[in-house]
Amino acid sequence: MLIIQSVDRALRILDLFDEYEQEMKITEISEKMQLHKSTVHSLLQTLRQRGYIEQNPENGKYRLGMKLFERGNVVIRRLDLRTIAKKYLIELSVKSGNTVHLVIRDGKEGIYIDKVEGPSATVLYSRIGRRIPLHSSAVGKSLIANKSSNELQEILKDYEYVQQTPNTITDETLFLAELENVRENGYSMDKEENEPGITCVAVPIWDHSGTVVAAMSMSQHSASIDQEKLQRTVEMLKEAAMKISRELGYEMHLPIK
Repeated sequence: MLIIQSVDRALRILDLFDEYEQEMKITEISEKMQLHKSTVHSLLQTLRQRGYIEQNPENGKYRLGMKLFERGNVVIRRLDLRTIAKKYLIELSVKSGNTVHLVIRDGKEGIYIDKVEGPSATVLYSRIGRRIPLHSSAVGKSLIANKSSNELQEILKDYEYVQQTPNTITDETLFLAELENVRENGYSMDKEENEPGITCVAVPIWDHSGTVVAAMSMSQHSASIDQEKLQRTVEMLKEAAMKISRELGYEMHLPIK
């Protein structure tokens, strides 16, 4: 695959910024990119001219520009799913007091596209726009459990089962068995597989063609979950997911658990 080096470097600079690194000096960017300051300066000035990077006049540090916010909103407006699901996320969060997420799949990862925090919010990892592994998350499992064997084979080809916690599934055979259980049960769980002390329950959301287009999850402290609470959580999630699926055009005669 042909890679344009200057474009790749510019995009890598943008990827350096997140909620922890919101502003950086040119020397910091140069060190992280392992590039000479003059090269980084040229890239930054190009990005700055186009509005993707701006410079804080008070300290001279660089930060993401408003053009990214504008472009991001174009994508968000295209996501009717997010608009439809929002009221159900809020309803679930208010009813349960827990954090509720909406996630879609992008290749071999999930992406948080919405999140509503309840008063008992527990999850540190999640953030809208952040990516999450498929193998260690409840949402990831729900996103791919109903794929065909060929689709699964393609998704999991060269997949890296990175161990997030001691509970993470790192073996493909075990992971495929886990996905079979998800198909049978109609919901998925990660039991402290992605974040210590946190158990997450997720269900799939279907579109008009009967395809899973997203997953919705609820996260709770592991110590607070018993069988009765788990059953209530699953029922609430399934009910909300079915309502969203119907608004996306899902027909009842299509196979869905």
